[in-house]
Amino acid sequence: MKTLNVALADRSYPIYIGEDLLSQPALLQKHIKRKEVLIVTNDTIAPLYLEKVKSQLSDYHCEAVILPDGEAYKTLDVLNQVYDKLLSERFSRQVTIIALGGGVIGDMAGFAAACYQRGVPFIQVPTTLLSQVDSSVGGKTAVNHPLGKNMIGAFYQPQCVIADTSTLNTLDDRQLASGIAEVIKYGLISDYDFFEWLEANIEQLKDRDPKALAYAIERSCQDKADVVAKDETEQGVRALLNLGHTFGHAIETGMGYGNWLHGEAIATGMLMAADLSVRMGWLQTDELSRIETIFKQAGLPVNGPQGMTAQQFMDLMAVDKKVQDGVIRLVLLKGIGQAVISDDYDPAELQQTLTHFQG
Repeated sequence: MKTLNVALADRSYPIYIGEDLLSQPALLQKHIKRKEVLIVTNDTIAPLYLEKVKSQLSDYHCEAVILPDGEAYKTLDVLNQVYDKLLSERFSRQVTIIALGGGVIGDMAGFAAACYQRGVPFIQVPTTLLSQVDSSVGGKTAVNHPLGKNMIGAFYQPQCVIADTSTLNTLDDRQLASGIAEVIKYGLISDYDFFEWLEANIEQLKDRDPKALAYAIERSCQDKADVVAKDETEQGVRALLNLGHTFGHAIETGMGYGNWLHGEAIATGMLMAADLSVRMGWLQTDELSRIETIFKQAGLPVNGPQGMTAQQFMDLMAVDKKVQDGVIRLVLLKGIGQAVISDDYDPAELQQTLTHFQG
C-alpha cells in the first residue's frame, strides 16, 4: 500500500492506494469518528462491493442508499434520495458518509456531506480509474444542471481516499479508457516525463497490468495533490487541471449527460485545446500528433460528436465556470507538459478549431 498526503493544513488527509484495501477494516474504521455511517453507492457497484464494506461496520448504525448509475442521474432530484435517507434514519451531524463508486457517486455523496446539517464527514472509496486518479482527490463536489455540468456544488474535502486497485478488475474497457484520459491529462499539464512513460506503457494500462496501474494512479494522485495543496478552491493554478474540460463539458452537456463518458469528452476536449494551441503557434504539429496517437492507442475518441455544431460549442462554453467578464478562459498548451491558462487567443482561430471538430 502507498500512502500520499493532500497537504491542506487542518483539512489535510491521506490517499491510500493498493490492492484489496476493502478487505482491511481498520483502514476504514480509523477515519470514522462516531458509529453512524451512510454508504452512498449505485445499482452497478452495490452488488459487487456494498456487503463487503457493510460487513466491516457490523457494530455501527450503518445504512445504505443505492442510486441509479450514470451521469444522467447526477441531479438535485436524485440527490434528494440521500437527504431522505439521512433524515428518515435520524442521522446526526456526527454521521460519516461513505462514497462507494465512481466519480458521479463521489461528487453526489460529497455534496450531500457538505450540505447535510451544514457539513458532516465523508470518505471517498473510488471504484473506477477516473475517480481514483481525479475526481476523488481535491474536494470538488457537485451535481449537474440541464444548462451546465457541475454548476451546483461546493469545495469539501474528505477524511481520506481509499483507492482499492482490485476494484478495477470489474471495470469495463470503455470505463477504463475513460480513466486513462485523465491519467494522460497529468502528463500533458505539467509532467512530461510521465507523458513519455505513458507513451511507452499505454498497452500495459489497457491490459490492466497491476504494477503499471498502481504507478499511474500514484503518479496522477501525487500530481493532483501537489496542485490542490497550492490552490484548494481554484483561484489560480488549480484551473490547469481543467485542460480540455471547457470543450469536454460542452460535449457532455450538448450530447446529453452519459452519452459520452466524461473521459471520452475530455480526451476530445484536450485535442481541441491542442489544436487551438497549434493554430496559435504555441504547440508543434508533431506534439499534436503524439497526443492524438496516445488517445487512439487508449481507445478514446479523437473526433467531435456527430451533430454538434460550432455554434452549439460556443453557446455551451459561454456558461463554463472559467468565464470571466464574458470572456472564455481556456487551458492551452505551450508544449507537452506546459499548460497555461489564457484568454489571449484569436476568436477566429477558436472558431476554426470548433469548426474542425464539429460533427
